[in-house]
Amino acid sequence: MAVVVWVVEGTWPACVDAARTHVPEGTDIVLLHVSGPDVPGAGHGAYAGLLGRGHPELDPGTRMERLAATSAERLLRAAAERLGRPCTRVERAGRVEREVVAAAERADLLVLARDGDRTRLGPRSLGHTSRFVVDHAPCAVLLVWPEPAPDLGTIPPPPHHP
Repeated sequence: MAVVVWVVEGTWPACVDAARTHVPEGTDIVLLHVSGPDVPGAGHGAYAGLLGRGHPELDPGTRMERLAATSAERLLRAAAERLGRPCTRVERAGRVEREVVAAAERADLLVLARDGDRTRLGPRSLGHTSRFVVDHAPCAVLLVWPEPAPDLGTIPPPPHHP
């Protein structure tokens, strides 16, 4: 069995705890973090568009990429320590939703957390990226709440049909 645990700032502890609880010992576990291109891309674009292109060493996008890589490394290290068993740490870069789906291609299970409106039950508890991943995952998905789930009273009433 192979399991991918998607490690995201803010929700990763719940995903790691779910893997510890639900994934048998001896399973190949991959802790996955994906850095999107948005923030470094904005830095590169601002530099090229506003400040010129004469000194690439001054491009703030490059520094942002290095900071993102360092942050991802720390996050994956903390996740591995919390998991407390052998695992592989993988950092990918690109369109987050597509990178996560691609990373799960040969997995038997993908673990991820809800990242939308977590105050009520329902489809809005998934953000755009997580919704894409859930809808396109090529394997089984374990979807966890990063904190205790809201109670059943948060479900909207059924529609009134005459």
